Amino acid sequence: MCGRFYIHDIPWSEYYGYLNLIEPEGVSPPAANYNIAPISIAPIIRPREHRQPGYEMMPALWSLVPSWWKKPLSEKKFSTFNARSEGVNESKTFQGPFRHHRCLIPMSGFYEWSGSKGSKTPFAISLRNRRWFCCAGLWSRAMIDGSEIDTFSILTTSPNDVMAGLHTRMPVIIHPEDYERWMQAHYNDVYDLMRPFPSAGMHAWPIGPDVGNVRNNGPHLIEEA
Repeated sequence: MCGRFYIHDIPWSEYYGYLNLIEPEGVSPPAANYNIAPISIAPIIRPREHRQPGYEMMPALWSLVPSWWKKPLSEKKFSTFNARSEGVNESKTFQGPFRHHRCLIPMSGFYEWSGSKGSKTPFAISLRNRRWFCCAGLWSRAMIDGSEIDTFSILTTSPNDVMAGLHTRMPVIIHPEDYERWMQAHYNDVYDLMRPFPSAGMHAWPIGPDVGNVRNNGPHLIEEA
C-alpha cells in the first residue's frame, strides 16, 4: 500500500521539463509537504478537460469517491486511497476512472512502516538522483452535499526487492517517457506500465517516529534515524 507520501518544493520549470503542463495563471506551484495522508488535499496532473491540449495540475482529495456515490462523504466506509492494479478493470469503484480518468501523482517519496505490531520502524522511500517522480493515479469527480469534488487514488503493485522487506505492496511508479501514454492511451495499452519499478533506481532508509503523527511536518521527517 501507499498510505503516506511527501513532496519537496518543485518549480513550474521542472514540471514543464517532463510535461506540457499549463501553468495556472497567478498560481504558485504546490508548497512542500512532508506528511501527506489520506483525506488530505494533494496535487494531481491530468489531461486538460474538454479535449484541450496539454496537461493541468489540480488539487484533489486523496481517497477516491466514485462518480456514482451520492451519499454524504461521512457515510463512505470503504477505503479508496489505494487501488490494486491487478483487478482495477473489474472493480465497480475503479473501473470507470481506470478507463477514462487516469492521472499522475507527483511526489518526492513515500513512507512505509515495517516490523512487529507495537514496534514498527518508519522508512522513507525515494528514487535515486530524482527530486520528484510520478505515481500512477486514478481520479474521479462526484457531487457531494451539493458540491463537486475531485478525488484520487494511487495504484499499487507487487513489491520490488527494495520494498519486499517493508511491505507486500508498493505504488506504481511511471517512467517519464511513459507519462503521456499512461494518461492518454487506451486502457488496454497501459497494463504493462503497472509493474514494480526497478530496485536499482530506488532506496529506503529508516526515519524517526514523528512522521506517524499527521500534524508533524517539515523536511526533518525524512532525515535518517
